[in-house]
Amino acid sequence: MKRVNMTYFMGIDIGSGTSKGVITRDSELLTYHLLPSGVNYRAAAQQLRDGLLAKAKLSPEEIAYTVATGQGSANVAFSDQQVTDIRCCARGVNSLLPSVRTVIDVQAQSSQVIRLSESGQVINFVVSEKCAAGSGRFLEVIANVLQIELKDIGALSLKSRNPVTFTTGCAVFGESEAISRVAEGSAKEDILAGVHQALADKISALIERVGLEKDCAISGGGGLDIGLIKRVEEKLGIKLLVPPQPQIVTAFGAAIMAEEMAA
Repeated sequence: MKRVNMTYFMGIDIGSGTSKGVITRDSELLTYHLLPSGVNYRAAAQQLRDGLLAKAKLSPEEIAYTVATGQGSANVAFSDQQVTDIRCCARGVNSLLPSVRTVIDVQAQSSQVIRLSESGQVINFVVSEKCAAGSGRFLEVIANVLQIELKDIGALSLKSRNPVTFTTGCAVFGESEAISRVAEGSAKEDILAGVHQALADKISALIERVGLEKDCAISGGGGLDIGLIKRVEEKLGIKLLVPPQPQIVTAFGAAIMAEEMAA
């Protein structure tokens, strides 16, 4: 039986593309680690744990409680509990940005909008359809077509003067459309701005289903894309709050819940 008087807790978020992990102490972030999930979620989870412990200079025995979340959470052999990513994301955002009542979480394979209570409980949520065009994967596909690093697409898209309009809601056809636009001579920044607008439109449709209450934050990998943030802000007519390291918010929430469960 684990000793609950230890003060270190771990949150593990095994996503379809990237695995994220954090260690907290007294509800404060101690360290975090990210790595590609690959095809073996169990191996990714173990590598993530090893990386976290090395950064924090801790042994496995010093972690009082671990919560796993994300698509591959069932493969985290060392976790004490599994919790849905919706709940963990909500808890993470509430801890970092207490004024937030609506969260836009843009992940690799889906986007979701979550309505929160003042205490960080989930009031309502909606998840995009299982199509890459409604997720960060669409950005990866287009970045590959344009031969641009994913981290550079946000800033480049802000230079757009004539955004391309994408006529399809499918990532597969969107890829073909992007290739056609390149052949026609469309600027890369205009194509990227068009992709960001298409994603903003999908996010807006999700928000209409659950209602928008301020403050509103964006989390997940989408929170690193300044171009997407700008388009969503323009579409919704609001200013989005962005937590520090938005891609680890769900893992952080898992660690916060680990502390609460161990109490």
